[in-house]
Amino acid sequence: MSGGASLALAEGVLALHLCIILFNLFGFVAIPLGAWRGWRFVRGFPWRALHVLVMVVVAVQAIAGRACFLTLWQSALAGGATPAPLIMRSLNAVIFWPLPVWIFALAYVVLFLYVLALLWLVPPDWPWRRPHGSGPAQAA
Repeated sequence: MSGGASLALAEGVLALHLCIILFNLFGFVAIPLGAWRGWRFVRGFPWRALHVLVMVVVAVQAIAGRACFLTLWQSALAGGATPAPLIMRSLNAVIFWPLPVWIFALAYVVLFLYVLALLWLVPPDWPWRRPHGSGPAQAA
């Protein structure tokens, strides 16, 4: 693969990584705020389940002392391209902090516990708890 194509893929992985981070941050704030404000979407099962699943992956990788697989893919694809494009350097500075791995592991476990607490404090609309025949298709 050419250097330009590889770098473009690395930028795509970085963009995906940033979207996942923003998705998680949005959930941390929107769920409790939405419960307080009465926003129905914060109880939507699919995106709440995805939020928990993503946090499980993040926490398990951190506990295992492994870098995120997206970080590894980005690094492999970038191949030490110097200089990296300005946007890539800027986003990398925001996303990747030079801290010991144990700090990230602790932070991600605490955040995962917060997500689990949100499942209890702001329960989603569990699909198996809906009465038969109710749902959006049943408009009166």
